[in-house]
This record gives sequence, C-alpha cells and structure tokens, in this order.
Amino acid sequence: MTSVLQIMLMILDIAKWIVLAHIIMSWLINFQVLNLRQPIVAQIWLGLNRLLEPVYSRVRSVLPNTPGLDLAPLIVLLLIYGLRIVVYNNMYSFS
Repeated sequence: MTSVLQIMLMILDIAKWIVLAHIIMSWLINFQVLNLRQPIVAQIWLGLNRLLEPVYSRVRSVLPNTPGLDLAPLIVLLLIYGLRIVVYNNMYSFS
C-alpha cells in the first residue's frame, strides 16, 4: 500500500510542475518574452492548455467572476499541495 501512495505523491508532484510550467509560460507570453508564432512555443502552449483546461474550467465554475484575474491555477496548485499533504501524512498509517 505504501508504494501506491508513493506513486500518488509522484503523480501529484508531476501535476504541480505542469501547473507551474503553465503559469510561468503564461507570464512569459503576456510579457512578450515568448512568442506564440514560434511553432514549438505554440505546440507546448496548446498542449498545456488542452491538458489543464478541463481542470481549470471546473474550478472557474465554482469561483466568482473576477475580470482580468484568473485564480483557477492558484486554486488548483493549492489543491495539489493539500492532497500531497493528506497523502503524505496518511502514508505511514498503511504500513
């Protein structure tokens, strides 16, 4: 059972890095450091959007409308950190 929880921790860590990459990439695109006309940047951006948009849309449906400020990535990141804490604290009760 401990190995299953360790796999869950690894998946949550990967999800954390994907969300962080999306956040940083959105900043770089908005500040025009990265250009979406470059094919590799556009492919990475579209891939991250397709991966994270279903999660973000569910969080956005619960959050109040804040024009100009998207809080969905922050909430998703906090949920990932919270789940990681819960899994880590309960990992040793199953061994």
